[in-house]
Amino acid sequence: MSSTPAPAARAARTPVLLGTQMLFNIGFFAVVPFLALVLTDDFGLTALAVGLVLGVRTFAQQGMFLIGGVLADRFGARRTILTGCAVRVLGFATLALSLLLPSPQLALFITGTVLTGLGGALFSPGINVLVSDAEQRRPPSGARSRASLFAWLSVAGELGAVIGPLVGAVLLGWGFVVVALGGAALFVLIGVFLAVALPRRTGSTRQQGIHGRWWSLGDRRFVAFSTLHAADLLAFNQLYLALPLQLTRAGAGPDVVALMFAWVSALTLVLQLPVSRWCHRVGAARTLRVGYALSAAGFVSVAAGALAPLDPTGRIVSVFVAAGLVIVGHLTTNPTAQGLVPRFAGTLPTGSFFGLLSTCGGIAVLLGNVAVGALLGWEAAPALAWVFLAVPLAVAAVWVPRLVGAVGASSGSSLGR
Repeated sequence: MSSTPAPAARAARTPVLLGTQMLFNIGFFAVVPFLALVLTDDFGLTALAVGLVLGVRTFAQQGMFLIGGVLADRFGARRTILTGCAVRVLGFATLALSLLLPSPQLALFITGTVLTGLGGALFSPGINVLVSDAEQRRPPSGARSRASLFAWLSVAGELGAVIGPLVGAVLLGWGFVVVALGGAALFVLIGVFLAVALPRRTGSTRQQGIHGRWWSLGDRRFVAFSTLHAADLLAFNQLYLALPLQLTRAGAGPDVVALMFAWVSALTLVLQLPVSRWCHRVGAARTLRVGYALSAAGFVSVAAGALAPLDPTGRIVSVFVAAGLVIVGHLTTNPTAQGLVPRFAGTLPTGSFFGLLSTCGGIAVLLGNVAVGALLGWEAAPALAWVFLAVPLAVAAVWVPRLVGAVGASSGSSLGR
């Protein structure tokens, strides 16, 4: 008897995954954006110390994706997703507990931030595995161009990223403890829902009976691909680091920074699906080349604005242009890169491949942000930070399409290539 699920089951699974991604982001962005405020106001940490704590949290998530992916291969996506939900509930509850004790406990709060990251490192690779599986089972589109499920996942996640801070801001009126407990309660509900909605036997038929291993590390082409593609996540993270700092240097207030975030969210919601259809039409190699080039052009525009004799308004405009180019580049490259994972994996399970792709990005962000922060403070060379960000994107634009072209449809097992 075939192990392929019935069509009705396949149709029901995709909305569950997309809805789950939106709920994940609502719960995440309802809590995490307010961590810096608590660390500053309740614990009296300096900006440097706050950055370090949040950097550790980010690395606990992005840096541990490879482990989460291997566990998804070994124990199944469903089990790792549910475990990730439980760990994030524990993390949010720990954040609340650190402030409920007679005196605020910084060590406990930091433990909670790390646990929230580890929870994401467990459930996100599992979601990617299931979305990839659903994408592979979709019927051929023929001559039509259609958005990939990873593009839909991006839209669903962005909706959650827009709604989450609004929910958190409302709950913050009752204190951060209520915000953290509200996030924990939401992830409890998500976990219960997924325990019922996700089939107990997940993953494609090609993955059944193959135990999870560090398959991705044995594929030299995929390691190179993941390393080069890390430039995309580093560029994307500058929407929250370097570009807001540049706006502040140009004399912009918090309202202008918030407007930039709204601009980025609007572009994501409006353009992700049309961009994905274009990507489907022109092919992965050309898509990636264009996407990396767009992001690089964004940083070049900021560099030009920093060197040119522009007034503050002109510099603010250059940052908005850069943010637009970077986000469109990310909308182009990120779903495409995730969609290529099954081609690299061949007949092997995809969990460790998705994990390595994200882990390389997490390492690039951790190290790259330190370098960007240092270069931004070098007043003698105001464009150097932006050139530093543009160069790896330009390198990726040249080399990644060659790697993609080298991965043929008959790749099979990619181990040791």
